[in-house]
Amino acid sequence: MKSVFSFLVFASALVFSQKKYPQDYFRPPLDIPMQLSGNFGELRPNHFHTGFDFKTNQIEGLPVYAAADGYVSRIKIATNGYGKAIYITHPNGYTTVYGHLQKAVGILQEKIFELQYTAKNYEVESYFKPDELPVKKGELIALSGNTGGSEGPHLHFEIRDSKTEKIINPLFFGIPIPDIKSPTVSNLFVYPISQDAVVNESKRPVILSLSLQKDGTYLAEKVYAKGNIGFGINAGDMDDVSYNINGVYKTQLYSNGQPVFGYEFDQMDFDEARYVNAFIDYARYKKTHQRIQKLFMKQPYAWSNVTQNGTNGILDITPNLLETARIEVSDYNENKVILNIPIVYSNTPAKIEEETKPTPYFVKSKVDALFEKDKVSVFFPAGTFYEDFYLNFKVEKGTLHLHEDIVPAHSNFAITFENDSIPNEERKKFFIASINGKKIGFNATKYTPTAFTCKSKTLGMFRLVKDTLAPKIIPPKHLDHKWISDKTSLQFTITDELSGIKTYNGYLNDKWVLFEYESKTDKITHVFDEKFLLEGENKLKIEVTDNVGNSTIFETQFYRSQKK
Repeated sequence: MKSVFSFLVFASALVFSQKKYPQDYFRPPLDIPMQLSGNFGELRPNHFHTGFDFKTNQIEGLPVYAAADGYVSRIKIATNGYGKAIYITHPNGYTTVYGHLQKAVGILQEKIFELQYTAKNYEVESYFKPDELPVKKGELIALSGNTGGSEGPHLHFEIRDSKTEKIINPLFFGIPIPDIKSPTVSNLFVYPISQDAVVNESKRPVILSLSLQKDGTYLAEKVYAKGNIGFGINAGDMDDVSYNINGVYKTQLYSNGQPVFGYEFDQMDFDEARYVNAFIDYARYKKTHQRIQKLFMKQPYAWSNVTQNGTNGILDITPNLLETARIEVSDYNENKVILNIPIVYSNTPAKIEEETKPTPYFVKSKVDALFEKDKVSVFFPAGTFYEDFYLNFKVEKGTLHLHEDIVPAHSNFAITFENDSIPNEERKKFFIASINGKKIGFNATKYTPTAFTCKSKTLGMFRLVKDTLAPKIIPPKHLDHKWISDKTSLQFTITDELSGIKTYNGYLNDKWVLFEYESKTDKITHVFDEKFLLEGENKLKIEVTDNVGNSTIFETQFYRSQKK
């Protein structure tokens, strides 16, 4: 087995496309062995993963340490995204990020409380100067957790260029993740792209079988094709210690020995994260949850991790032309898997026709488009979509059927429902909802005396919905007029059936107190602070408001004796 630092030997001989990165400068942020539940560039819903997700033994509360000397330059507390996050800027020009924390410790936690009580809000964000919150390498800064958009206990860790904000693959800095295992390709697809294209008698994507060869490479079944075609793979990678499949570092497609399309996850730009939806076969992902990585661009998009020679990865299969494609999938340590794909020109007509049917509504991705029917309109600004497509568009019984969520949008488009029959005093209770089966999703909606408008990045069904239902507040048992001197905290469940929770506030003896909100579990929690408590009777009030202004107030009294 290679040494945990074996990649440093490789790095010394590697010519980086940007520059060399400091080695042994950053220590691991945890004291346990480094195992990854997610790596840099991994494919996630609507984004590429921007760092390492370190496993924390499926528990919360592990010590998190500063990776190097520096200062806390930013603190952000949110109910989504990274949850509780700390940013440390270092004198070498890089910033490390620590996300999904349970809580900070020491002066950092005191600063967070100060920010929250000043703002009277759980969600806060603040930036700091170099002399305000200095930290030393190895200093305890927080405990690991599961806050924000996390789906289980872990630590999210990033390294960014402090000036450009570009995120750098942590492997470049010597984070010790031993790896001698090659990536794997579980599926290979060939796509007919041009209108005249046919692959293996099909005008739809075809899955190709793979057979292992004696030299360790894979040979794909022969492709009989004509016209413009492209390839896609379902690939993953394992290291030696993490025991789960993560994303791949580098892929390169060759045509007759010449590189024609590739990508490499050395660094990323936040503004390009959503290109993941153009990179994968989005329709197949939505239908099967399988992420096929397309090694071609039907219409080019500005993702800087891609390299291509002007063909955008599209192969033109013509008569009397021998064609052999090769795909190499590599990890950071240059372990790789190779797929060889023989291609033969064939004029055999398709037996399987394409799935897409023409409609009266054709969207050109580079041109503004407006569609209207029955007092409902949709406006797509130029650049909303990655590719041109035929749109299914209809309005039935007040419901907008706007295609389905199998075509990815890169940016917002506008939906407008014209309606002047709703009284002005009631209009604020209405919103344009996304309809997914029985689920109703809230879209922030603006209204005028004649219309309602919202923005969305997802196609599907939409309807104007009225919400007059107030949120629900479910208190803990044995609270009302009870002695709870032995309790250290209070926890409530808050829910809303339609537009969703917007604000929540708690007051103890008429003073605002902090409740932490965990949206995954619908729980708000207050940890008692003696300075807000009275001997004997204490008054508690909680107010919760939804996104259209309906509110619920819960009030009670409880008793405590001050601890001596």
